[in-house]
Amino acid sequence: MVSEPAELPRRRASVEVLRAEAADELATLIHERLRGGEDPWEFMEDLPTVDELVVFTLRAEHIEADGGLRPTAARNQRLLRLIAAEYPELTRAVWRLIGQENTHRRWDAVVRVVDGR
Repeated sequence: MVSEPAELPRRRASVEVLRAEAADELATLIHERLRGGEDPWEFMEDLPTVDELVVFTLRAEHIEADGGLRPTAARNQRLLRLIAAEYPELTRAVWRLIGQENTHRRWDAVVRVVDGR
Protein backbone atom coordinates (compact mmCIF):
# COMPACT_ATOMS: atom_id res chain seq x y z
CA MET A 1 0.00 0.00 0.00
CA VAL A 2 1.17 3.47 -0.79
CA SER A 3 -0.47 4.85 2.36
CA GLU A 4 2.46 3.77 4.56
CA PRO A 5 5.02 6.59 4.26
CA ALA A 6 6.02 5.93 7.89
CA GLU A 7 8.11 3.05 6.53
CA LEU A 8 10.61 5.51 5.06
CA PRO A 9 13.39 6.82 7.28
CA ARG A 10 12.72 10.40 8.26
CA ARG A 11 14.87 12.98 6.47
CA ARG A 12 16.16 16.14 8.05
CA ALA A 13 16.65 17.85 4.69
CA SER A 14 14.26 19.31 2.18
CA VAL A 15 14.12 18.16 -1.43
CA GLU A 16 16.06 21.27 -2.41
CA VAL A 17 18.92 20.31 -0.07
CA LEU A 18 18.81 16.71 -1.31
CA ARG A 19 18.98 17.97 -4.88
CA ALA A 20 21.97 20.19 -4.06
CA GLU A 21 23.77 17.22 -2.50
CA ALA A 22 22.91 15.06 -5.51
CA ALA A 23 24.15 17.74 -7.92
CA ASP A 24 27.48 17.76 -6.06
CA GLU A 25 27.65 13.96 -6.28
CA LEU A 26 26.86 14.04 -10.00
CA ALA A 27 29.60 16.64 -10.58
CA THR A 28 32.01 14.34 -8.73
CA LEU A 29 30.98 11.36 -10.86
CA ILE A 30 31.58 13.35 -14.03
CA HIS A 31 34.92 14.63 -12.77
CA GLU A 32 36.11 11.11 -11.86
CA ARG A 33 35.11 9.72 -15.22
CA LEU A 34 36.84 12.57 -17.08
CA ARG A 35 40.00 12.15 -15.01
CA GLY A 36 39.90 8.46 -15.86
CA GLY A 37 40.16 9.42 -19.52
CA GLU A 38 36.62 8.54 -20.53
CA ASP A 39 34.93 10.37 -23.37
CA PRO A 40 31.92 12.36 -22.08
CA TRP A 41 30.07 11.61 -25.31
CA GLU A 42 30.14 7.95 -24.31
CA PHE A 43 29.08 8.17 -20.66
CA MET A 44 26.92 11.26 -20.12
CA GLU A 45 23.71 9.52 -21.20
CA ASP A 46 24.37 6.71 -18.71
CA LEU A 47 24.50 9.06 -15.74
CA PRO A 48 21.43 9.46 -13.54
CA THR A 49 19.61 12.75 -13.27
CA VAL A 50 19.86 14.77 -10.08
CA ASP A 51 16.37 13.63 -9.05
CA GLU A 52 17.23 10.00 -9.79
CA LEU A 53 20.25 10.33 -7.50
CA VAL A 54 18.00 11.74 -4.77
CA VAL A 55 15.66 8.75 -5.18
CA PHE A 56 18.65 6.38 -5.03
CA THR A 57 19.82 8.10 -1.83
CA LEU A 58 16.41 7.81 -0.22
CA ARG A 59 16.17 4.16 -1.27
CA ALA A 60 19.66 3.47 0.10
CA GLU A 61 18.77 5.04 3.43
CA HIS A 62 15.73 2.81 3.65
CA ILE A 63 17.78 -0.28 2.80
CA GLU A 64 20.31 0.67 5.48
CA ALA A 65 17.54 1.22 8.03
CA ASP A 66 16.16 -2.22 7.11
CA GLY A 67 19.40 -3.95 8.08
CA GLY A 68 21.17 -3.51 4.75
CA LEU A 69 19.23 -6.25 3.01
CA ARG A 70 18.81 -5.60 -0.70
CA PRO A 71 15.08 -5.52 -1.40
CA THR A 72 13.32 -7.95 -3.68
CA ALA A 73 12.00 -6.57 -6.97
CA ALA A 74 8.49 -6.26 -5.50
CA ARG A 75 9.78 -4.55 -2.35
CA ASN A 76 11.90 -2.19 -4.44
CA GLN A 77 8.86 -1.17 -6.52
CA ARG A 78 6.83 -0.60 -3.36
CA LEU A 79 9.63 1.45 -1.83
CA LEU A 80 9.88 3.61 -4.94
CA ARG A 81 6.13 4.26 -4.80
CA LEU A 82 6.46 5.23 -1.13
CA ILE A 83 9.21 7.69 -2.01
CA ALA A 84 6.98 9.24 -4.68
CA ALA A 85 4.13 9.52 -2.17
CA GLU A 86 6.30 11.19 0.46
CA TYR A 87 8.23 13.39 -2.00
CA PRO A 88 5.80 14.37 -4.80
CA GLU A 89 8.51 16.48 -6.46
CA LEU A 90 10.39 13.25 -7.22
CA THR A 91 7.45 11.41 -8.79
CA ARG A 92 8.71 11.75 -12.38
CA ALA A 93 12.13 10.35 -11.42
CA VAL A 94 10.51 7.50 -9.49
CA TRP A 95 8.32 6.54 -12.44
CA ARG A 96 11.37 6.51 -14.73
CA LEU A 97 13.03 4.04 -12.36
CA ILE A 98 10.05 1.76 -11.76
CA GLY A 99 10.37 -1.32 -13.90
CA GLN A 100 14.07 -0.96 -14.57
CA GLU A 101 15.90 -4.16 -13.74
CA ASN A 102 19.30 -2.71 -12.88
CA THR A 103 19.14 0.56 -10.99
CA HIS A 104 22.14 -0.23 -8.82
CA ARG A 105 24.84 2.25 -9.84
CA ARG A 106 24.45 1.49 -13.53
CA TRP A 107 26.47 4.64 -14.29
CA ASP A 108 29.51 3.50 -12.29
CA ALA A 109 32.31 2.23 -14.55
CA VAL A 110 33.57 -0.15 -11.85
CA VAL A 111 30.14 -1.74 -11.38
CA ARG A 112 29.72 -2.10 -15.15
CA VAL A 113 33.09 -3.89 -15.41
CA VAL A 114 32.27 -6.23 -12.52
CA ASP A 115 28.79 -6.93 -13.84
CA GLY A 116 30.18 -7.43 -17.33
CA ARG A 117 28.03 -4.70 -18.84
